[in-house]
Amino acid sequence: MAMTPRLTWLEEKRLQILLGNASLSLLYKQSAHGCSIQKMVQRCSQQGPTITMLYLQKSIVGALTVDHIPEIVDDSEKQCASIFFIFQKDSLTVMSTLLLNLLKVTSDYLEFCSSDKLNFWIYPKKRVFRKPDRSVNRAVINSSTDLQYLECEVFRVEGIKNDLGYIKKMMTATQHKNKLLADLRAYKPHADLVSKIRILLLGPVGSGKSSFFNSVKSVFHGHTTRQAPEGSDNTSITEQYRIYPVKDGKDGQYLPFMLCDSMGLDDTDDEGLCVDDIPYIIKGCVPDRYHFNPFNPITPKHPTFITSPSLKDQIHCVAYVLDINSIKSLSSEMVAKLKQIHEEVLKCGVAHVALLTKVNDCDEVLQENFLNMTKRMTSWNQVMLINQMLGIPLSNILMVRNYASERELDPMKDVLILSALRQMLRAADDFLEDLPLEETGKLSSFCSSCKALVFFEKTLSYTSIAWMGPD
Repeated sequence: MAMTPRLTWLEEKRLQILLGNASLSLLYKQSAHGCSIQKMVQRCSQQGPTITMLYLQKSIVGALTVDHIPEIVDDSEKQCASIFFIFQKDSLTVMSTLLLNLLKVTSDYLEFCSSDKLNFWIYPKKRVFRKPDRSVNRAVINSSTDLQYLECEVFRVEGIKNDLGYIKKMMTATQHKNKLLADLRAYKPHADLVSKIRILLLGPVGSGKSSFFNSVKSVFHGHTTRQAPEGSDNTSITEQYRIYPVKDGKDGQYLPFMLCDSMGLDDTDDEGLCVDDIPYIIKGCVPDRYHFNPFNPITPKHPTFITSPSLKDQIHCVAYVLDINSIKSLSSEMVAKLKQIHEEVLKCGVAHVALLTKVNDCDEVLQENFLNMTKRMTSWNQVMLINQMLGIPLSNILMVRNYASERELDPMKDVLILSALRQMLRAADDFLEDLPLEETGKLSSFCSSCKALVFFEKTLSYTSIAWMGPD
């Protein structure tokens, strides 16, 4: 009869993703198989990679071992690569990790350690453990002494890469992902001038505009989603202008940004988004679900045209979405069209970034600290091409790999997606901070080609507070 592990379904799924979608099989459960090292070794030795889990009231402590647990119980230390970790129960939002390289199995205890004597020590008979001092994370366990645990389980890990460096990087990516999620959840637009930032996604057919929205939503929901229809490389399936809000989970609050999806650009003027529609989209004159017509751009005479958009209706950041693998093969007509659009964006003074999609190797893009792109990556030439083509600063050329056919999330993809979103919001804040003020305290139209002034309805006293500067 199969035993039920103490590890919850959610914790197991998150660990599987963290370990590269490996599978877990329960080998040893202390409450069922006995409180001795001999019993543990008997069931777990020579089983390949294993993960040992100790359950506390509010957290889980453990060690992932890539090598076999030794079969013989003695007092000698053996070379055995492992990763020590701590995380909160039902969550991986706070994690501490440490690489260890030695394993010692005695008749009383199991000890994972490093050459500089940082030890993770398990004593089953007394149900106590001691963790390495350098790995202590006060947000998870507020103690450095020997601690009681409730249960010990050991799982065989199948389908894992025999590469501790990769596993460590995946764990670090998860930590960075959770930090990015926390930052984005706490984000507020500059000086509260608007409640939600609007980001317009523009780009050729099949470049990944709708996929980027779906990917952002997937990360915040914790599973892949497909709300926005996605087209092929040749045909744009998006024919409506869509303004998508994003919730923090299925039942969570709406986040302080919206992604605005548009019809794909085509080489010819007979297909795809009409360039004449774009200034009106940026100004906030185009309503949600407006149906694009390549031959007839929207005009002020259209029945749904928004004649007096406020700042909250306008676009605060434009993202040029481009397939990184197709940049070198863009037609001269498409390049000319992108430059024409960019001139309009510059006239309006709106923030802008480039979003390069379909990156082949997420692991190659970011440095080990997950903070910056590395110039050593093979796609650096494409980055420089966009920089030269549109004059977009390198810091605003972002790279992602959207979710396509995947069923499970990948921490490395998530880091790129969330990092790109954060940079878009920072660019939008720069735009808001740079808006001109009338002597009356009202905001004037930000686009010189607008015929009518657009007023932002805030009182004079509120506006003066809002312009004290960034936090």
